[in-house]
Amino acid sequence: MTHVTAGTMGDREMLADLLSSQKQAAGMYNTFAGECKCTELRDTFLNLLKEEHQIQSELFCEMHSRGWYPTKEAPVTDISTAKQKFSAS
Repeated sequence: MTHVTAGTMGDREMLADLLSSQKQAAGMYNTFAGECKCTELRDTFLNLLKEEHQIQSELFCEMHSRGWYPTKEAPVTDISTAKQKFSAS
């Protein structure tokens, strides 16, 4: 169990803050890559975006494993409906 005193963050709060920061960084790199004319610079942003997604995934998995970011399984019918909706015609 983590003990939190006034003015300090516990593990849960730190991981949540890090995850939030990763989401923001990924969003910015995504925008930069999409609006970049220079191919070499765009590729750099896309590589950074991939790294940010990896870090974000690791943080999510750590929080999920500790029960701090619970998710529900999607019903099979919902998955099928989404696949049909977003698949190319």
